[in-house]
Amino acid sequence: MVQHRVGYAPGVYDLFHVGHLNILRHARSQCDYLVAGVVSDEMAALAKGHTPVIPLRERLEIVRSVRFVDAAFVETVPDKVETWQQVRFDVIFKGDDWRGTEKGRKLERDFAEVGVEVVYFPYTVHTSSTQLRRALDVLVSRDGALSAP
Repeated sequence: MVQHRVGYAPGVYDLFHVGHLNILRHARSQCDYLVAGVVSDEMAALAKGHTPVIPLRERLEIVRSVRFVDAAFVETVPDKVETWQQVRFDVIFKGDDWRGTEKGRKLERDFAEVGVEVVYFPYTVHTSSTQLRRALDVLVSRDGALSAP
């Protein structure tokens, strides 16, 4: 029986940009089947301190439509091992902004216990949802024509 390597690429995927596409492309190149974990609005608010600009339903549709993604899963719990118990992936992909941090070390420890590999990809420095959100906030405050989320 041939063993397929299942990958998991979690993210908020708000204001979808080339950094998101790069992570999904690189992730798919290292597994046979890629599941993208799209963080719920509530979980994103807990993790980031604000709700996403793009609603969950739309973020899920965008991510599902990316050709590198085989399936999309709504992530509703903060514990990635609990998510693993539902999805059963072999490798999890994160941006390298997690590497060497306490949350990255915890992720590595937790997944070592269940045999899941943690793979880091280069963080796209020049484009991020945080930068895009800041640019939108500036436009809203300067112009007033756009409505704030």
